Amino acid sequence: MKKLESSLLNMTLVLTGVAVIVGVVLAYVNNLTSGPIHEQKEKALADGIKTVMVCNDLVVAKTDTVKQCDAKGKEQTYIIYQIQDAQNQDLGAAIESTTGGFGGDLKVLVGFDKQGNILGYTLLEHAETPGLGAKADKWFQKGEKGDIIGKNPQEPLTVSKDGGQVDAITASTITSRAFLKAVNNAYNAYKAKPVDGHTGATERK
Repeated sequence: MKKLESSLLNMTLVLTGVAVIVGVVLAYVNNLTSGPIHEQKEKALADGIKTVMVCNDLVVAKTDTVKQCDAKGKEQTYIIYQIQDAQNQDLGAAIESTTGGFGGDLKVLVGFDKQGNILGYTLLEHAETPGLGAKADKWFQKGEKGDIIGKNPQEPLTVSKDGGQVDAITASTITSRAFLKAVNNAYNAYKAKPVDGHTGATERK
């Protein structure tokens, strides 16, 4: 068999062939994993809603996508899950809110009762430093040092360094500020009535 000559054309053809094969393999793997990943995220969200609403027997009655500008004028998107119990009584809402943390985006799910008091929260996504900013998943829970459960962010929650009443995570003030900003923004999105053109509402049974 004649050996291929080492020419620019031959090298280009070989590299193109390798790239096509790798692309096909990656597309196949992505197709296999996208379904399970989506299902895992859906389950994490469903479990998160039950956690932040402190209720296992609930129904997501409606989902709204709300866009609002934050204090710096930057448009943010919030997802509001209107929650009812098994008897179709309103319990409040769980809100997805995202801000920029120390290491990247910090996505928080916050549960509010009908009066706007915080029922609970969970971190859906974060890129904070393990052992420092990552402590946000526990630090602000009931009974912990930065406990925000039961508080109403009608007056924005701020860390004690900024004159507020919430203790920041030790050595992670930036993450603490970002977390509280996400909570405050979630509250504002919840209390502001959705208006046409700024929401996308879907019913869930």
